[in-house]
Amino acid sequence: MKKRFNALLFDLDGTLIDPRTGITRSVQYALQKLGWSEIPEETDLLWTIGPPLRENLAKLLQSDNKDLIEEGAGYYRERFGEVGVFENEVYLGVSGMLNKLKQEEFLLYIATSKPYPYAVRILEHLNLAQYFDKVYGSEFDGTRSNKGELLAHLLVAEGEKAVNALMIGDRLHDIRAARQNSLAAAGVTYGYGSLQELIDAGADFLVDKPEDIHTVVWMAD
Repeated sequence: MKKRFNALLFDLDGTLIDPRTGITRSVQYALQKLGWSEIPEETDLLWTIGPPLRENLAKLLQSDNKDLIEEGAGYYRERFGEVGVFENEVYLGVSGMLNKLKQEEFLLYIATSKPYPYAVRILEHLNLAQYFDKVYGSEFDGTRSNKGELLAHLLVAEGEKAVNALMIGDRLHDIRAARQNSLAAAGVTYGYGSLQELIDAGADFLVDKPEDIHTVVWMAD
């Protein structure tokens, strides 16, 4: 078999790990601190997994007031940085899949809208950091929280090493970002994006479980 891609860019939340508890409870905490009396249930906040934090807060608060959004982001980080970073679970099959790809000498990168320091702490805590050549994330001030901008930054930084790359993620943001940067994209259906969302966004491949990523990155003879 021949490698279809040389570099694999992995989204984090909803693709490698299930971040449901850490994210939704931190959103609830932020809303409580902002004085909300009726806090949405965890199940009603699942849509916040994937998109940038400030984008989510703007929708929740139904406001474009930057000061209010920044205040909410601060409260979110207050809880997430202390507790939420440890409220994640690795999806079944992910560790084995990454280990196999690493042994086969693919270049593996993280490309997440989550702030870089959080991403590193999570990967180290879950014993996943060992598989990745480099981690790319956003800054706390929101810089590169847009996935398209993040991928553009990664591609410039990595140069020739990431010329033939595949973006792998669970939300339309991942697929659209790949399209914006002329990359192929694989949508994982076990995360928080719907199958239709991934199809409509233009995913080149659809993956039902982590182990199937290995099939996508190789071409049959």
